[in-house]
Amino acid sequence: MNDQKTAPQSILVIDDHVLFRDGLISLFQATPDFYVVDQAGTVSEGIEKAFQHRPDIILMDFSLPDGTGLDATKVILDEIPECKIVFLTVFETDENLLKAIRLGAKGYMLKNISSSSLLASLRALAKGEIAMSRKMMSRVVEYSRNMSSAPPSQDLLAKLSPRERDILSALQDGASNTEIARQLFLSENTVKHHIHSILEKLGVENRRQASVLAKQMGLKKGSAASASK
Repeated sequence: MNDQKTAPQSILVIDDHVLFRDGLISLFQATPDFYVVDQAGTVSEGIEKAFQHRPDIILMDFSLPDGTGLDATKVILDEIPECKIVFLTVFETDENLLKAIRLGAKGYMLKNISSSSLLASLRALAKGEIAMSRKMMSRVVEYSRNMSSAPPSQDLLAKLSPRERDILSALQDGASNTEIARQLFLSENTVKHHIHSILEKLGVENRRQASVLAKQMGLKKGSAASASK
């Protein structure tokens, strides 16, 4: 009765190893709740097949001949946001795992997973769960905990141009657009443009948040004033 209530889930397999794809296809042929609509071996072919079939689930390899599964994921989810992409890969690094999750992947599992565990994880997707081992999930949780307590990265400051750093320094002093324009011999419109760019690059919503972030990153005050002399 459960099989009648839930329609079989369509799957697209994207992997550059033909034997591995064949193995997955054989596995799903023996299950009533999944069926493979197609397969692909490259990023470009995978994107094309995804747009053609609009599958419920995509099993995505990380390393592909013409790019990575991350490249394919970006394009596919922009067009088919409801698609559930699950990475099935040999790469266990935290960086790859976190990048995949940030892009919107619904799972990340290693290729040495058992067939029963794979099927159970894919079935859990229908319940809104993430297809991921407890070990992988603990890594995501630990990373999020560390990020919440870690100081802002200096990489953010490196995104700013010298002029933007001058303006951000002045923002820490509470300077208005008029005052910044006078200090740096700029028009107010130019200052507004720079501030908009600063907020975007730092990923903050307003001047106050930008000032707080600048202080946390160790940006010295007074750069704008000294630059105008």
